[in-house]
Amino acid sequence: MQAWFSQHRAALGSALRRLGASPLNTLLSLLVIGIALTLPGFGYVILDNLRDLGQSASGVQQISVFMQLEAGKKDVGEIESRLRQTASGKWRFVPKEEALKRMQASEGMAEIVASLPRNPLPDAFIVEPTNTDPQALEVLKKELSTWPKVAHVQLDSAWVKRFDAFLKLGKLALTLLAGLFAAGLVAVTFTTIRLQVMAQAAEIEVARMIGATDAFIRRPFYYFGALQGALGGLLAAGLVIGGLRLLAGPVADLAVLYGGSFALRVPAALEIGVLTSAGALLGWLGAQLSVSLSLRKFDHA
Repeated sequence: MQAWFSQHRAALGSALRRLGASPLNTLLSLLVIGIALTLPGFGYVILDNLRDLGQSASGVQQISVFMQLEAGKKDVGEIESRLRQTASGKWRFVPKEEALKRMQASEGMAEIVASLPRNPLPDAFIVEPTNTDPQALEVLKKELSTWPKVAHVQLDSAWVKRFDAFLKLGKLALTLLAGLFAAGLVAVTFTTIRLQVMAQAAEIEVARMIGATDAFIRRPFYYFGALQGALGGLLAAGLVIGGLRLLAGPVADLAVLYGGSFALRVPAALEIGVLTSAGALLGWLGAQLSVSLSLRKFDHA
């Protein structure tokens, strides 16, 4: 076991020395890998922020429950009791008197409201469910419409479905884009490792003659590919965070203009770890393909 650890430590040291031997080439490779991982990573974070914005936007995913005009306090109390038991999320009661005052405060409505013989507005409940999936909202809407003394249940389901479809389309497009950039990252690592193997062809031949196994020869290249990919992933995470920091101010100002508040969410430690691990895995894959092909050519030489 100690010998196994020593071999891996030596391979890791060799990979680090190769990274430092040509800093300019290493920097350029890291920039290519970082940019390749930045674009899909940034896109996924933006989509997550859009989803959060859609869920927090006032009135976007609310269900309005309008009571019948003749509904009394007892009927309102029964609906409140049912909401406490069945509706997950937030809800609030809007008395008919409050609704009339809001209507009266609207521009141009004061005279119209004053001319009405009685209050034509019903009591209402505003429900903000925790589960904002379009199908779940439709199910909840149908359930609420069956409750006693409920005259109408309103949900802007068309907007919710369009927004959900937009997010799904965006995720699909980003997945395809991520696949293309992943292939490019593997190709970059493949080429880099192939050049290293060709430059050390004589050393590899001598090592094989004195009994070095293929695993021993492959190991430093695997570490090099994984380290290069991981560093590229960290660079990508830094670029994503930097881009979001630059956008945070303008986005907050735009939200204020629309009467709300919103802060862009930067990647958490777990998401940074996933991006770094993805870079390391793709780098290792490129190295594995390159070394395997090169050693196979040595066997046939």
